[in-house]
Amino acid sequence: MLKRQAYQKVASFEVHKGEVKKIVLLYSGSTYTSVLIPWLKATYKADIIAVLVDLGQNSNLIEAQQQAKKLGAAEVIIRDAKEEFAKEYITKAIQANAKYQGKYHLTSPLSRPLLAKIAVEVAEAEGASAIAHGCSAQSNDQIRIESIILTLNPDMKIIAPLRDESLFKTQAQKLAKEYKIPQEYQTVYSYDENLWGVSIIGGDIEQSHVPESVAENLHLITPPEKASDTAERIVVEFAKGIPVALNEEKLDLVTLIHRLNTIGGKHGIGLSYVIEDMILGLKGRSIEEEPGSTILIEAHKELEKYVSTKEENEFKSYIDTKWTNLCYEGKWYEPLIQDIEAFIENINKKVSGKVTLRLFKGNIELLSIEVPKHVLEKKLPVSTNAGAVNTRSLAGFIEISSLPLQLANRAEKSILLSVGKRKNKFKLLPLLEKMSNEKYRLYATYKTHKFLKTQGIEAILVNKVHLVHLKPNLGDLLEAKRFDLIIHIPTTEPTTTQKSDGLYIREKAKEHEIPLITSMEEAEKVLHTLHLGEK
Repeated sequence: MLKRQAYQKVASFEVHKGEVKKIVLLYSGSTYTSVLIPWLKATYKADIIAVLVDLGQNSNLIEAQQQAKKLGAAEVIIRDAKEEFAKEYITKAIQANAKYQGKYHLTSPLSRPLLAKIAVEVAEAEGASAIAHGCSAQSNDQIRIESIILTLNPDMKIIAPLRDESLFKTQAQKLAKEYKIPQEYQTVYSYDENLWGVSIIGGDIEQSHVPESVAENLHLITPPEKASDTAERIVVEFAKGIPVALNEEKLDLVTLIHRLNTIGGKHGIGLSYVIEDMILGLKGRSIEEEPGSTILIEAHKELEKYVSTKEENEFKSYIDTKWTNLCYEGKWYEPLIQDIEAFIENINKKVSGKVTLRLFKGNIELLSIEVPKHVLEKKLPVSTNAGAVNTRSLAGFIEISSLPLQLANRAEKSILLSVGKRKNKFKLLPLLEKMSNEKYRLYATYKTHKFLKTQGIEAILVNKVHLVHLKPNLGDLLEAKRFDLIIHIPTTEPTTTQKSDGLYIREKAKEHEIPLITSMEEAEKVLHTLHLGEK
């Protein structure tokens, strides 16, 4: 059995013993982060400043603060960041319809930039030279938090006890008993909770199936099969893409999300088993409780789709995915994310209105969308009135809109044939037979078409210019630039005075820069070259 190699600190921001005298700890009140307080203090001989950040989680922060003090923290700071989290982070996720890999509304990734920012602010204010966290060695969070800390303060040192293997989880559990730290959950699962939802990992969740035991340990959601037997209608109102009211009651965003967590949780909304591609390339597995976020993003997406054009909706979907991926990877300060947000904010200027939804046993059904009069006055594409479309113009629209498809699917080249003398027709016959069997569409004037037909060669009859009532007409096809090559070999020498189809062909070929062949020698040479090119 291979021996586990000792971890070696190689990054310039990693801390060695004796280098720091004051450490800021991102503290949650959990068993593990509680153990870190006395462990960091003893290992690094430093003062510990524990920072508790209120992101709307259902936990007793005052109790956690008292516990941190008992465990030896020199100072315990509680930062109420619910409003900032809602206004500066959650609103952007709503406007971007954030849904990582089709399922995950970013409960954890969305909060990490704010946690890192607050940790840096506290460290700088308190004169601490290092920040510690309790992220595991294979987690996404270590990348998100540490990259943002270093972005905001490149000189800041970072301590990650679980990664550098100085403190194992089993050792932490022993220390928890030694320090008489209460177990926050009598379960094998680990919970990460904030206003936007709850992420649950660990235990049998790590297997590639939905564990039944988790249903007994959910925080926000009643499983759909046990949810209320009575459906509930709700109305969510948005102003420029931001939720502002629920069931006709104006609410601040924090209160609104809390209420939707309660309502949605009662109906089993937003419960999912997620298998995701992690930043390191591993497959992450978690149970997500996201009732409020699921309702808001579903409602926002429907309203946005309703007031936007087809092209906007298609492009917005791509932009939303890119924003979500950048957020998931912790690239909150990547310049591109700011560029994307400028576009998203502009699109959301018109995303105002009321969305009525029906909630029932894990399902969300869209019932209606109502947009204000001033939105309709902007002539957005929301009208279903038949009179809004001039049906007489539809044929032209179809012809123009289908042109790219016609051109893309015209794999064959088009050749117009107008050969006068019969002996010339027979002379070209072998090559024309080969052309018809290859990717060439042959068009022919009346007598040439008649000859080809008797020889069993398929061609399209082109009617004379003056016979405008007969289609296809030579004049129309020349104006449409239908031909890639014209072979026009008249019976007699052409004149410039007599207005004939031959003269019209020569004029339009020159005008539209279509290759024109007028001699037998040249015709044989070109057709032979084209035939060889197809082999």
